[in-house]
Amino acid sequence: MDVMKNTFGLLLATAAIAFAATEAYGQSFGVELQNTIMPASGGMGGTSIARPQDLTSAINGNPASLTQFQGTQFLFGGGWVEPTITMDQQGNIPAIGTPLVSPFSGKSTAPGTPLGNIGVTQDFRELGLPVTLGIGFVTTAGGFVDYRNFPESNGTNTEITIFNLPIMLGVDVTDKLSIGAGMSLGIAFFDGPFVGASGMTADYALRGTIGANYQLNACNTLGMYYQTEQSFQFDNGVLINPGLNQTAYDVRMDLPQNFGFGVANTALMGGDLLLAADVTYKMWDEAAMYSAVYDNQWVVQLGAQYSLGKYRLRAGYTWAENPIDNSPGGTVGGVPLADLRSVRYTQGLLAVTSQHRISAGIGVVDVLPGIDFDLMAGGMLKDTQQLGNFTTTSIQSYWLGAGITWRFGRGACCQRIPAPDSWSTY
Repeated sequence: MDVMKNTFGLLLATAAIAFAATEAYGQSFGVELQNTIMPASGGMGGTSIARPQDLTSAINGNPASLTQFQGTQFLFGGGWVEPTITMDQQGNIPAIGTPLVSPFSGKSTAPGTPLGNIGVTQDFRELGLPVTLGIGFVTTAGGFVDYRNFPESNGTNTEITIFNLPIMLGVDVTDKLSIGAGMSLGIAFFDGPFVGASGMTADYALRGTIGANYQLNACNTLGMYYQTEQSFQFDNGVLINPGLNQTAYDVRMDLPQNFGFGVANTALMGGDLLLAADVTYKMWDEAAMYSAVYDNQWVVQLGAQYSLGKYRLRAGYTWAENPIDNSPGGTVGGVPLADLRSVRYTQGLLAVTSQHRISAGIGVVDVLPGIDFDLMAGGMLKDTQQLGNFTTTSIQSYWLGAGITWRFGRGACCQRIPAPDSWSTY
């Protein structure tokens, strides 16, 4: 009875977090979260390309890894990100269609935010098909900065939230090779980084993903994937001089192309120790709006998981290259800015510059029969960035996440980490 009460309490807590899903600024690469807030992978620094330890990481990353999940599985997860973002603005900044931004210094009042990740996988091997389908609801990207409490900021405030509804398919081509592909429908809500000139606008866009996994030998798995751009256009996203003489601009914004490669190893400690490393290359230079403020970015994620009976102990470290472009463009998303000072100020609103992140987590298999629970936490170390002659930003954050997985049918009572000669995650 006590176990059931505790499990029910965990369910309620996770549900409360996930149903309030929204953006998470401060734990991202540029503005993309990748898999760093997923309930199991998040504890391993987000590593998930070769052997993801939760199904939402497979749905949101390399679709070929879906074949590692057997039977019917459902994950309900959520998290909380608490950033601390400050700006020190020492000069007058011309803003389009509005008075100047005057010198000010202080902390963004944007609150910590919850987010949600939900997914289901279904394999069709009982029908003689080596295929696994994955469907999800994923918080993909987000940013929220608010300096409206400083009159000198002239109403500086920006927000972006992107949810994706992915449908992915993984196929076992041979005993060692699997491939996968799918499409995501993105839903974006955007209030651009244009001082006093923009409002919340929505748009929809598609994004494709293809991937492959290869079991090199009994202990080593390789994985890779490619994601296309996700291109949004926010009609009349910026209004200059609202009224009879107003000028309207459509704002173009893309999430970048991503190339990911990962490796996972279970050769140590009798297969109980899983070591994983992922490398991702993010092509911000070709993404509308962000091409003016970010450079292309490398992200390296390292993770470990030790299986101790029914428990999974996890740790991770992530290094993300600072994406800030030192030679930014003068047009952001199709909107011309006044001068370089304005561009640098805009960069300051999108400056996720910290290069170092750490995380840890714990998982429990069969909290109840066929039900697993995962808990993770992490932090992004403080970083300060000088942008031009007048603008300085500082950012740090911490986050918590949890998830519950239900496993039905074939594989429902198997352990999470396979024996070294097994391909399936369950």
